[in-house]
Amino acid sequence: MSKNSRLVYSTDQGRIKEEKPAPEAPAGDGIVRIWRESKGRGGKVVSVVKGLPLAGAELKTLAKKLKQTCGTGGAIKDGNIEIQGDHREPLKAALEKAGYQVKLAGG
Repeated sequence: MSKNSRLVYSTDQGRIKEEKPAPEAPAGDGIVRIWRESKGRGGKVVSVVKGLPLAGAELKTLAKKLKQTCGTGGAIKDGNIEIQGDHREPLKAALEKAGYQVKLAGG
């Protein structure tokens, strides 16, 4: 076997997983921005929360809380929280209550 091969399964050890480093929180200006986007989504509107100084499990917990606040679905993509629909005002209120400085941006 060559050095450049990427071993995925071995009969000696079973499935081999690569160790990935834990994602770090992005450095920003300390302001959380809530965008309204519909481009590339078939006309559907989503509210995107950008600039959160969180990563990993903390980000997932906050996303779950925001989805419950709005009563809708959502996802985490590239460190941003996407909430289905235009829910900028309830998101702003919830994030300010959690202690973040929030601005409405875009759309």
